[in-house]
Amino acid sequence: MPNMKVMDMTGKEVGEITLSDAVFGAEVNAAVLHLAVRQYLANQRQGTQSTKTRTEVSGGGRKPWKQKGTGHARQGSTRSPQWTHGGVALGPKPRSYRFSINKKVKRIALQSAFSSKVETGDMIVVDAITASEYKTKTMVNMLKALGSEKKALVVLADNDLKVTKSMANIPGVKTALWNTVNVYDVLNCDKFIVVKGAAEKMEEVYA
Repeated sequence: MPNMKVMDMTGKEVGEITLSDAVFGAEVNAAVLHLAVRQYLANQRQGTQSTKTRTEVSGGGRKPWKQKGTGHARQGSTRSPQWTHGGVALGPKPRSYRFSINKKVKRIALQSAFSSKVETGDMIVVDAITASEYKTKTMVNMLKALGSEKKALVVLADNDLKVTKSMANIPGVKTALWNTVNVYDVLNCDKFIVVKGAAEKMEEVYA
């Protein structure tokens, strides 16, 4: 079972926590991680791109010249795909890119993502993150003290508006509740900062 130091908001060690092997010490399954990331990114796509076919382009109602005797190739409309200002033959139309994966696979992917952060030493456990007022500077100082000055994912145990709004405009920093964490955000961050209470809840649900 991985043992981790528990830090406070000033970067001082205030204790230790033993994490579950099932959630934070699992074998990293690269294939499942790849599938989970692909699903997340596909589900973010709006799928609203669209092009006009020859029936949707305005004009082209009259046959440009008679069928025979002109020496030209026969043409039925000036809005056929081979004409300038014609329709698009096989262009994209609105569609959904969504696909789903099994709950069991999702769980394995999350376990692998959490475990990879523990393996690389990029997971930080904090005893509590609090804010008495809406103040970005407080959160910037906390991140500096924890050694996280690049991309960070901060996982909270409860929804605290003062904390989330204070972090909202820090570049590269994202906050999430323990039950809304996704694989892509975990892998995409440089530091995975988890409140102790959130880590305990994640162990209960994802073990």
